[in-house]
Amino acid sequence: MGRFDFSQLACSNAAQPSMVVCAAPPTIGSYHNARSDMTGSGLVSTNMLFAYSAYFIGTASPGPSNLAIMSIATTGGRKAAFTFALGVMTGSFFWALLATLGVSAALIAWSHFLMAIKIFGGVYLLWLAFKSCRSALTMTPSAPLRAQSKPLAHLYRRGALLHLTNPKAILVWISIAALASPTGAGQVHAIAVVPGCLVIGILVFGGYAALFSTATARRLYSRARRALEGCLAIVFGIAGIKLLTSSV
Repeated sequence: MGRFDFSQLACSNAAQPSMVVCAAPPTIGSYHNARSDMTGSGLVSTNMLFAYSAYFIGTASPGPSNLAIMSIATTGGRKAAFTFALGVMTGSFFWALLATLGVSAALIAWSHFLMAIKIFGGVYLLWLAFKSCRSALTMTPSAPLRAQSKPLAHLYRRGALLHLTNPKAILVWISIAALASPTGAGQVHAIAVVPGCLVIGILVFGGYAALFSTATARRLYSRARRALEGCLAIVFGIAGIKLLTSSV
């Protein structure tokens, strides 16, 4: 029995209007491409999840920005703390844009810029340590009055300056942008991670501001004010010294 040619049957059926023309079966190459596309989408989702997780851990961990928000929340109230936190997020968003657009890498390559940011940031942290130490040495709780009398624009500038003068924030955002992008992908994936990280930052910093501005937290602060201000001075001082002496 001779071998039947199915291609001739397909051609003859295609010539009849009443018959349905069947599409060609998928090839191995098309199956491989589809599988690659699905794998690529999975990598994008995984990378974005890793980037969000890393950013959440970094923002939620105790640091100069979080401690400053706690201090302002307990001394100046919720509105002052939210304003300071907004300044911190503005500085973070500035470095995020530079990192995702590739500008931060060029700035880091210029050693004089990074050195200037490091010196300015270290001196600023030491100045904050001095203010906290002076507050801890005072017997009267005058810190709340000073915090409440400061205009909101001043608190906003302080928050932005605290983040803009931290060169490690530049490196963190470069790492976040690289972590969010699959291998061989463009800047689209890096830019896409910024809004989600900003939402996380607002929730974390805003949560600190809301939590430590409650009446209970402020009462606890008034009782342990000198000890807490002393701890804050130590943290700011260590962070400033480490920043000035680091190789970053």
